[in-house]
Amino acid sequence: MTDIENLKYPIGRFKYETGRNGVDELIDRISTLPQRLRTEVEGLSESQLGTPYREGGWTLRQVVHHIADSHINAYSRFKLAMTETNPEIRPYNEGQWAECEDAKHSHISLSLELIEALHKRWVFFLRTLNKDDLQRTYYHPVNKKQSALLEIISMYAWHGDHHLAHIDAAKRRNKWQDN
Repeated sequence: MTDIENLKYPIGRFKYETGRNGVDELIDRISTLPQRLRTEVEGLSESQLGTPYREGGWTLRQVVHHIADSHINAYSRFKLAMTETNPEIRPYNEGQWAECEDAKHSHISLSLELIEALHKRWVFFLRTLNKDDLQRTYYHPVNKKQSALLEIISMYAWHGDHHLAHIDAAKRRNKWQDN
């Protein structure tokens, strides 16, 4: 990987996996994300939260708000897939969402609390899915791809880890680890 690739994808690009211990391990990673995220950003100043995780990238504040935005959309898509037959989901422009004033300037506690509540509900829901449910799909019109919920669970387990790694890398690069 190039240097910019390493900065963009510090844990590598998404690869579909069922996890070492299957779907339960993936759901556990989603379940623990709110606390892992709180721990990662604990003690960061407003100035540090305003620092991009890489040159040309989002600020750490925008990353936190992005996780909330992304996971709200994911939860809604899961519910659509469970209540409709292969629904076509509505994409959103995450880059433009990250440029909204709330993502650029509001306190991260708003999204941390939202992520915590959302993940409690989402994880409860995910743990109710059986093998047949995990094969239900939705269609993404931009990617022109039909995806099963099991693959999407894997993607969101990766997604949380991916953004935690962005925050960690920024802290290490800026020598903020000892805060």
